[in-house]
Amino acid sequence: MTSAWNPSPGDDVIDQLAGIAPGSHLDAVRRHRLQARAQAQQSFLALLAPRAPLSSHWPLNERLAVAAFVAGLHQQPQVQRFYRDALATQASLALGKAIDAEVAQGLASGPYGQYPRGLLSAENQAGPVYAVGAQSRAVLGERLSAGLAHAHLLAFHPRDAQATHLQGLLDAGWSETDIVVLSQLVSFLAFQIRVVAGLRLLQAHPAPSTAAQQPTAEESAA
Repeated sequence: MTSAWNPSPGDDVIDQLAGIAPGSHLDAVRRHRLQARAQAQQSFLALLAPRAPLSSHWPLNERLAVAAFVAGLHQQPQVQRFYRDALATQASLALGKAIDAEVAQGLASGPYGQYPRGLLSAENQAGPVYAVGAQSRAVLGERLSAGLAHAHLLAFHPRDAQATHLQGLLDAGWSETDIVVLSQLVSFLAFQIRVVAGLRLLQAHPAPSTAAQQPTAEESAA
């Protein structure tokens, strides 16, 4: 492990991951949605940097392991590095290497799955079914291995999710509360990663200024 994982409540993690400087154009854009900005930060803190005892029995090091796995699957470099570094502060080197191995094994494109018979059936797409490798499973244990499998299912096979998958989590030792938190975490990470990717795209390709978009008097008269 390296230094302790201790994100400051006053820092906005999406701004950090997107490289948004205070006072910049994108900072001003985000401040137009202050409530949404604050809620995203509070979700991050509640799930991955709690200031109070966790509301479930799912320990922080395993949450960060799932976060590093999901971020790795989405292949957004800044987010992937952020959660992988965070995991290194809370977990053994062996666990970190196991997560890296499972990211490499679980990479896919998706989304895959089957719709109920009907118009949407034309969009059915078969895809790889993920399972934790035997070597990693020996490090991760049955409980965390089941959690990674569920996270991969939600990321790449969301329309294939069935009650049997939830039963698999229960059989591996997950409580109903922890299953809800796991699903919330995967959903939050997907949201966070999309926002960061979009903001970085805007940074790389800023929109023309408002003045440049306004037609000239001659163009208006034409």
